[in-house]
Amino acid sequence: MNEEISKHVLKTGTLTIGIVCRDGIVVGADRRQSYGAQGGGVSYLAGSAKKIVEVTDRMIATTAGTASDTRKVLEILRAEFKLKELRTREKITVPEAANFLANMVYGNIRTPSMIPSITHFILSGYDEKGLYLYDISPDGYIQQSDTYVATGSGIAQAHPILDSDYKKGMTTEEGIAMITKCIKAATAREPSVGAGIDIYVIKKGEMKQTIDKEAVTSFEIKK
Repeated sequence: MNEEISKHVLKTGTLTIGIVCRDGIVVGADRRQSYGAQGGGVSYLAGSAKKIVEVTDRMIATTAGTASDTRKVLEILRAEFKLKELRTREKITVPEAANFLANMVYGNIRTPSMIPSITHFILSGYDEKGLYLYDISPDGYIQQSDTYVATGSGIAQAHPILDSDYKKGMTTEEGIAMITKCIKAATAREPSVGAGIDIYVIKKGEMKQTIDKEAVTSFEIKK
């Protein structure tokens, strides 16, 4: 991307995480946004925005990458899913949604543009067959995870914590605590991570936000 243009492109910076637990899936993200990056650093910070988007009443997606592209992709995704449900009178499954999203990302990044479409999503949700956690990379590669996924500039701080602390069979409460720990660690060392935290818990037949905070120094879990 042209260096002058990159100064004015809003990016999500970001740390987004999804964790598979014994009793559900926990998904969290910070809120900081920044403009451009030069020499590996943040050009300047641009405030905060939520990076977890409800795609349907059963699915959420986290956003990392160029902010305008991530939002546009998810807007199109929601519209396509509504049309499909109207045509078929059936709710779209999570695997179908993940593959549809991956195909969009694959096509967008290969479309010539002065500002490349760089998007990275974590898609999670439930349907009649179970719970799902998908990592959809900027090149359109899709991978289902049965452990954990992290994306964004804060992964250097998050991955050591996830690698050492994650255990199969942990509870969603432990998952919430782990994501909070990761975001706090990244906020302390990565300028493009911070400004708040959002965490969702997905269980069979239920998807709800449990943390919605402007800062990550303290939080309360919604009952």
